[in-house]
Amino acid sequence: MTADRAGAALLAAFERQAQWCRAPAPFTARLLERSRAWLGRDAGARAAFAAVAQDPLAGAVALRWAGALHHLALLGREPWAGLWPPADHATDPAALDAALDVALDAAITTAWREQQPLVRAALWRAPQTNEVQRSAVLLPGLLHVAAATGLPLALLEIGASAGLNLWCDRYRYDAGPWSWGDASRPLTLAPSWRGPAPELGAPLAVARRAGCDLHPVDLRAPGEALRLASFIWPEQRDRLARLRAACDAVAGWQAAEGIGVEAATASRFVARELAAPARGIATVLMHSVLWQYLGKAEQDAITAAVEAAGARATPDAPLAWLTLEPPAPDLGVQLGCRIWDGAARRGVRRLLAQAHPHGASIEWLEAAG
Repeated sequence: MTADRAGAALLAAFERQAQWCRAPAPFTARLLERSRAWLGRDAGARAAFAAVAQDPLAGAVALRWAGALHHLALLGREPWAGLWPPADHATDPAALDAALDVALDAAITTAWREQQPLVRAALWRAPQTNEVQRSAVLLPGLLHVAAATGLPLALLEIGASAGLNLWCDRYRYDAGPWSWGDASRPLTLAPSWRGPAPELGAPLAVARRAGCDLHPVDLRAPGEALRLASFIWPEQRDRLARLRAACDAVAGWQAAEGIGVEAATASRFVARELAAPARGIATVLMHSVLWQYLGKAEQDAITAAVEAAGARATPDAPLAWLTLEPPAPDLGVQLGCRIWDGAARRGVRRLLAQAHPHGASIEWLEAAG
């Protein structure tokens, strides 16, 4: 691709991401609009940004940049800390005026000029929001598997990032028509719920948990939880609060039980973990909003490994594949489940739920029993 075409693709990606952000995150949208204008003028910066990913939209280059500037604000550095939400002018759409544009322009150019180590490192690391609210969709899925198999579960998560959703059985859920978990738990997730309640009577016990990611976030390392928080749009204070509570809790559980997230490709992790059936345990492979970021070869390798393991499954060593993925762009996410047990269940996919991509609202489609 020529430099001109790469630059044009980069500017188009910033414009598209700004459009997506306008309703849920107006400050971030304005930041990306001002950043696009700056990149249009600065050929050197434009070339550096364009080199990050061949497809800047799929590579989320705009979100990497927004995350870098939010990270500066979270670190308390100026001028970013004084401009970014929760500052009043950053969350009131009426205050997104020309004066703020001038301040943002200065913050953008100052970051590129004076914060090169942090900014360049952020541009070369893909965003990892590790949205913990998705646990409110995954937990009912695990209850479905527990009810179907009657066995303790081994949880295996690919694309686990910091592993926040790998501990979804440790949170409390208050979904209006139903609740799960006691009030002493460190985080309560309260999604909007439609449809019947999930299998609340299922005896959910987790016998083992393991996860992998190409670039795992080690919550026990200084500064990593803050870097993870930088990818949350700063206007969304509830999401930030949930993330911080989950990070604190999971870091403690990981330290106490010696469980982290392994650095590995998803296909290698799946092939190893599913190489032999685990007797007396229902093995659950799960992932959320990951599949679209895997290449076809990786997708095919994972699918082949899962289906081969499913062919070896038995009633006392069943396998479940729990997926929370978008069926198509801009259509939310769907929770699907395939279970193999060598008998009645032979891997037929069941659609359990439809949900908001961040788990804020859920429509449960599977009747209990």
